Amino acid sequence: MDSPSPVSTTVRQVVESVPDPELPWLSLADLGVIREVAQGPAGVEVVITPTYTGCPATEQIMDDIRTALARNGHPRSVVNLRLSPAWSTDDVTEAGRRKMIEHGVAPPAPVGDSSGGEVAVSIGGRFAPTGTDPDLTCPRCGSHNTEIISPFGATACKALVRCLDCREPFEWFKPL
Repeated sequence: MDSPSPVSTTVRQVVESVPDPELPWLSLADLGVIREVAQGPAGVEVVITPTYTGCPATEQIMDDIRTALARNGHPRSVVNLRLSPAWSTDDVTEAGRRKMIEHGVAPPAPVGDSSGGEVAVSIGGRFAPTGTDPDLTCPRCGSHNTEIISPFGATACKALVRCLDCREPFEWFKPL
């Protein structure tokens, strides 16, 4: 079997510009789910790591990548999943974090090492029903005086929060 070779900048840009189906103002590159883009025997080969195993948007993301490549002259493509190392909110780019704020979503705070080693998991403490969190900043006024209304938002990745200063509700992309 031939080993994959680099692709043109244009092909990489096509893949990286595909929007996330749940956050369409955020590209897959901004979200940090694209791991590799190469030219292989089956055409353009793309490797992604979903935000979490079982993410309901994974199939749509794969279809969207294949469609974007086909529309741009690359009808033969393969999109594969890589689950290890797991995706982390630390993989969201700085541009992605800025776009979250611009769209009224508080970005996640850094969680640390995402090298695929052991990950400490805490249940309950991070999503207390109320209280302030120094890592949780209102994307509208910049206040840290916030409360978590619900640990569940429009998607599994987000929680619903309210700023106690400007009184505006907003979503928070939970750290993972």
